[in-house]
Amino acid sequence: MLFDPIQIRGQEIRNRIWLPPMCQYQVEGGDGRAGDWHLVHYGARAAGGFGLIVVEATAVAAQGRITVGDLGLWEDGQIDRLARLVDFSQRRGSTMAVQLAHAGRKGSVWPDLPQFPRGSQPVDQGGHTTWGPTAEPFPGLAAPRSLSAEQVAALPDQFAQAARRADLAGFDVVELHAAHGYLLHQFLSPLSNGRQDQWGGDFEGRTRLLRQVVESVRRVWPERKPVFVRLSATEWTDDGWSLDDTIALVERLTPLGVDLIDVSTGGNLITRIPTAPGYQVRFASQIKRATGALTAAVGLITEPAQAEQIVQSGQADAVLIGRAALREPAWPERAALDLGVDTPMAPPYHRGALRRPA
Repeated sequence: MLFDPIQIRGQEIRNRIWLPPMCQYQVEGGDGRAGDWHLVHYGARAAGGFGLIVVEATAVAAQGRITVGDLGLWEDGQIDRLARLVDFSQRRGSTMAVQLAHAGRKGSVWPDLPQFPRGSQPVDQGGHTTWGPTAEPFPGLAAPRSLSAEQVAALPDQFAQAARRADLAGFDVVELHAAHGYLLHQFLSPLSNGRQDQWGGDFEGRTRLLRQVVESVRRVWPERKPVFVRLSATEWTDDGWSLDDTIALVERLTPLGVDLIDVSTGGNLITRIPTAPGYQVRFASQIKRATGALTAAVGLITEPAQAEQIVQSGQADAVLIGRAALREPAWPERAALDLGVDTPMAPPYHRGALRRPA
């Protein structure tokens, strides 16, 4: 089943092996524009057989970047270079998605690359002012400024305008990043959202921003194209955002036009997470079973038999292969060999195709 196509709205995706959004920090000049690295990186995974490719966190505002090396779709001048990599990857057979994001209080950090320090990048060293639901900082990072009610109300249109640009760039899917402690997740969690206005307080208030973002994006995003949402299903602490909260939220998001939940965990606080192979799959399974929503599973899924079992057993509708795909751009080709499935390799590479022993 890993190689079965899946139909979501008007989009058929050739298999269930997907590339998750993984920041590359390779934008030069801090202008949010894609470059040669992005074309080669994503194009190689398209040629390697991934069914869906989710382009890394792409900021909807300059002050929504995680780092100065992030991609952006906050202005029209950023469309053309993304369109080039989208077109190239689609011609290799991959469905192309982009993750639209705002980092909030976790923004303006140094790129996660060996040559840089850790922590916040000061404004006088090329960083930017950060904003959050309140002025409470993420542990170890600079304190953000608290967004006014009017600033929060303007955020859904920023996401919608970025989605409009994503459509012009040719993307097939948009994913809204509401996980890993970034801005939309910050509003969801009682641990980071201490507001007492319409954007905080109870579950209704804390989920209002994400629901309005979905509604705004759906108004401009073509009906035939899917919308995904990435959620952290749990914060791994008793007093934080929980699986029950996630299930209740998904039940609210599906009628608004969300087609699939990309299920991850954590990221909004520093805590011990019991990682192990497939450690987040159970959350995708429980959300799928409780709500009937399509789900994708991610998190230390590295082996073809493991990925096949997740899809075959109905725990999730697709798997996202992350760090293994950084090491192995043609991971789907190895999976096909291991599982005894014949899939065509990119024609220029046919002489290097993996073969089963005679």
